[in-house]
Amino acid sequence: MLNKQKGSNMYGFVDATWNTVKGKCPHDCSYCYMMRFGKQAELHFDNSELKTDLYKYGKNQFIFVGSSCDMWAFDCPSFYRSPLKGSWAYKTIMHCQKFPENKYLLQSKNPQWILNWIGYLRKNFTIATTIETNRAYPQMGKAPPIGERIRALREIKDQGFETMITIEPIMDFDFAELTNWIYEARPDQVNIGADSQGHNLPEPTPGKIKALIVMLSQFTRVTQKPNLKRLMHMGHGA
Repeated sequence: MLNKQKGSNMYGFVDATWNTVKGKCPHDCSYCYMMRFGKQAELHFDNSELKTDLYKYGKNQFIFVGSSCDMWAFDCPSFYRSPLKGSWAYKTIMHCQKFPENKYLLQSKNPQWILNWIGYLRKNFTIATTIETNRAYPQMGKAPPIGERIRALREIKDQGFETMITIEPIMDFDFAELTNWIYEARPDQVNIGADSQGHNLPEPTPGKIKALIVMLSQFTRVTQKPNLKRLMHMGHGA
C-alpha cells in the first residue's frame, strides 16, 4: 500500500511511504516510533506490496521506501554481502525501477549494505542514514556504530548519489566530533528531530542544538522537524 503523507511528523518533503519489509526491526532501538503501535509481528516480506502502483498519486512523487522497518539491518533477510536476485532488497528495488519518474528515499542505520547494492540503483534514489549522536548510548540498540554509518554514506556520496543524514532522536553529543563526522560525510541535507514519545533520553540543551544548526548550515542544508520544537523551547541553558 502506498501511504500518502499528510501532516506527518516523518518528513515534510516526502509525498508517500511504501513498505515491503514489515515486522519487528532487528536493530531493536528502544525509542523506535513503531513501538507506539504495540507488539510487532515477526519480520517478513509482504509479496502483495509488489502489486502496488507507485504512480497512484501521480508521477514525480518522493517515496520513502521502508519507513517502518530497516530492511538493510544485519539480521534482515534482505541483507547480503553480495546482491542476490530474488532477495527482499532485490524485489523491492526492481519494483521501484518500474516507476522511474518518481524519486525514492532509502534510509538505513546500516548504509554499508545499501552500498553493496549501489549498482542496482539509479540516481533517482536518495540515500540517508540516521544518527543520534556521536556517542554510544545503550538505548541505541544493535545498530552499527555511528562512524561506520558516516563512512559508508560518504562512499555513496562519492558515487554521485544525493545523500541525507537524519539526527533523530537527537541525543547529547560532543560538538566537535559530531560536526566533523557530518562534514566528512558531505550530505546534501541534514534533518534534525527529537524524541516524540517521552523515552527520557540524554538530550542536548537548546543552545547546543542551535550552535549545531549554525555550524551545519555552513556546508549543508538543514531542516528542523516539528518535534524538535520541544527541545528548542526548553528552559535549560546554553
